[in-house]
Amino acid sequence: MAEPGPRGTTTAPKARSEVARRVAGSAAAGCALAGAVAVTVAVVAGPGPGLTGYVSEAGIAGSGHASTYRIGVLALAAALLLVGAALPPGVWVAAPALLATGAVFTAVSGAVTCSAGCPLPPFERATAADLVHGGASIAATAAVVFAMITLAVSGPAGPAVRWLSRVAAALALPLCATVGLAMLVVGRGAVVGVLERLILALAVVWGLATATALALDRRPSSPFRLEDL
Repeated sequence: MAEPGPRGTTTAPKARSEVARRVAGSAAAGCALAGAVAVTVAVVAGPGPGLTGYVSEAGIAGSGHASTYRIGVLALAAALLLVGAALPPGVWVAAPALLATGAVFTAVSGAVTCSAGCPLPPFERATAADLVHGGASIAATAAVVFAMITLAVSGPAGPAVRWLSRVAAALALPLCATVGLAMLVVGRGAVVGVLERLILALAVVWGLATATALALDRRPSSPFRLEDL
């Protein structure tokens, strides 16, 4: 039988919940690291155009490292879901919802591959698959950035997660605005290629650091307090 807490509450279920959250955080960190390594290997080892191309070109049909790339992307999608599961009680419901949305669109971007060069309008003619892949990638990035913003101001997330999210959001927002403008003004090239890699690297580092912080969090679950802000 579970031991009652100081106010007659049951402590055992709460303890199990906290252990489950830490396990989810550890699993999320592992998935984020494995996914990042797999995607990096596929991009570096593949015959792509280097910094002038998109990361997604490593996953096009016929690429020798397409399977490695897709596995990496799916691992990153799993990491987002697990980070959402590892968040403590009381966090704004928008945060896990945004992370789940980001995970779904990340998985779609890995499952629906683009054609050679991953062409996108307005400077290139794109296929339906290119548009689905590009749209899913943009939606996934947007969902993750909005999750950062939500966690940055959610008290129950904890000081470490809030700090990581504030720094990541402060860096991601101008980068996303710049890459969006560059895609419309100059199109595919070194500028967009480098900016895209910076955004993706930032998202992965944030996910890995946040998952690690959640896995190491030993704070007991408690109601939201103003001093947590």
